[in-house]
Amino acid sequence: MPGPGEARDWESLLGDGSVRRLHLSIGEVNEAFAGSGNQAAADAPEPGDADETFIDLYAALVSVPTIGRSLLGDAGYKQLTERLRPGQQAILVAGEGIYSFKGSGYVRGGIFDRIEVIQDGRALRFRDHDHRRLGDIAADGASRLPEIALFIVPEGFGLDPTEPWQLQLLVQRATGAREKAFLSFELGYRLPEPYLSRPVPALAPATPPLDAGAASEDLVEEPLWQQIWRGKTWDIGITAVALLILTGIFFFQNQLVRRPTLFRWVRRGFLLWALVWLGWYANAQLSVVNVLTFSNALLTGFKWDYFLNAPLTFILWAGVAAALLFWGRGVFCGWLCPFGALQELLATVAQKLRVPQLIMPWGLHERLWPIKYIVFLGLFGVSLHSIALAEQLAEVEPFKTAIILKFMREWPFTLYAVGLLMAGLFVERFFCRYLCPLGAALAIPGRMRTFEWLKRWQECGTPCQRCARECPVQSIHPEGNINPNECIYCMHCQELYHAEDRCPHNIQKRLKREKQIAMSVVPLPGGKGPPKIIVTRNGKPVAGAAAPAPGH
Repeated sequence: MPGPGEARDWESLLGDGSVRRLHLSIGEVNEAFAGSGNQAAADAPEPGDADETFIDLYAALVSVPTIGRSLLGDAGYKQLTERLRPGQQAILVAGEGIYSFKGSGYVRGGIFDRIEVIQDGRALRFRDHDHRRLGDIAADGASRLPEIALFIVPEGFGLDPTEPWQLQLLVQRATGAREKAFLSFELGYRLPEPYLSRPVPALAPATPPLDAGAASEDLVEEPLWQQIWRGKTWDIGITAVALLILTGIFFFQNQLVRRPTLFRWVRRGFLLWALVWLGWYANAQLSVVNVLTFSNALLTGFKWDYFLNAPLTFILWAGVAAALLFWGRGVFCGWLCPFGALQELLATVAQKLRVPQLIMPWGLHERLWPIKYIVFLGLFGVSLHSIALAEQLAEVEPFKTAIILKFMREWPFTLYAVGLLMAGLFVERFFCRYLCPLGAALAIPGRMRTFEWLKRWQECGTPCQRCARECPVQSIHPEGNINPNECIYCMHCQELYHAEDRCPHNIQKRLKREKQIAMSVVPLPGGKGPPKIIVTRNGKPVAGAAAPAPGH
């Protein structure tokens, strides 16, 4: 065998088991379903010749230097090692045939639901942020496979490279409109002996024997979602603190918006956190796919474990669900959506650079915003027939491209996301206003909010139109009322509501107050000395209050 880290060709890697293979023909899969006892699945065989390849699946542990350099190349392996933390492992999975090991569940909000890593009875399904697509395999003699993926094993799972593990392939077959049958096939993996370097374990200190009850408790396996939550303690803590801060911002909004400069810095700082940390770092971008998956789970058999495996997503959805009752959809759309934050921050820069801002005519704007509701209802209808197809169509959201994959994607997806952001430079939050199906999905239950926090004056809308003209997403009707379905709760109208130098209502009140003060000047008896000014309130003198005489 070559020395450590020395590259090898494809045939030798296959020959010694460094790369393991699972080959299934259409005939083998049909026979397996026929023998499963599920008659509906047996009656719907896969079309095609029995000898035709159903899937040719390969797996390798590329965190091992020799295997990694051989399959990824020197540059690719170096990039991998820079990303891996001490003790963390990476797996390359590749395949070809009529069946995809990726499926469509990896579309934003889902997981790779057709493959699963199993070791010592523990199971792991990969998520979007664990995955990177590869174009080809660097090893000499390797076939050009259409699907090649690099997966980083989360630290919480703790894959032991010295012990055997299995890559389980889940094959699904539709047996009805919403019913599916499943069979699993295993690709076993064990590192070849020359790669293994096992240190001699130190002698453990003597411990008193445990009683049988305690021993049986220790043998109870901890659920995977609990392991994941423990491994993300810091991320969970940061997210929880941020949600508490946001709750404080909303509860004390009146005090905050009275200080416009402070409020703008607080808002921009929170949006920057949502984009950089929540989105680009933690990949906690919520998606309409979450809504579709949740709805489908309610119809086909709900399991909490599926949703608990993504702790930040779960916490955010819990927070958003509570916020819908208090403030509507604006909490997420205006403050917690990384893509929305990206749009608004770019729009702020564009306005500073004096990029022309297009104000949509109200009649046109009113006819464009229902588009997002049509998109959502279309996706929901498709999901009732095929959740996989709905997940593919949910790419109308650019979240996966811009936030999860940070624009490192095929050019059509990247061009689409960049195009939407460019439109947002001229029409602020263009995607949020007219196309976002998640915003539409949140607006529907958001109508159930029990409190009305946004204040309005009687003059709002008639005759004053200042708030309506300055609303960044045009959610204020010409009549003056705020449309909660479209409001992103940016609080700009509340800032104007309290401003004494910009709100016409407050300006009138201030002018009346100043006039009243001016008319309260009373000359001293006999005309001697400067006039005395009496400050009044509601027509009555205020005891102890004084003001300088005009001109002094």
